Amino acid sequence: MIFTTTNNVDGHEITQYIRVVAGETVTGINFLKDLGASLRNFTGGRSAGYEEEAVKAREAALNELWNRGQELGADAVVGISFDYSPMGQTNDMLMVTATGTAVKLRPIQ
Repeated sequence: MIFTTTNNVDGHEITQYIRVVAGETVTGINFLKDLGASLRNFTGGRSAGYEEEAVKAREAALNELWNRGQELGADAVVGISFDYSPMGQTNDMLMVTATGTAVKLRPIQ
């Protein structure tokens, strides 16, 4: 299956728009990562712990999007976008949503 952030796929014609699909994941930030981020906030620099969690959450959301596209028999998901939202009373959870449109394709002759 082809994934793209664009609204078309080079060399292919979209023959059917199946529907909008989404993949969501929610991940927690543990105490040690939170402590490390607090130190980075004080000293400056990047928070590797938070970055790793964001990457894992994004990949999990993409995997969910892939599964949903497969279930619909899509050839591609186009127009993919991401949304990152803090959750929980202390914003200690991160929700990542990947959305796009599942489509059928035909190669352009």
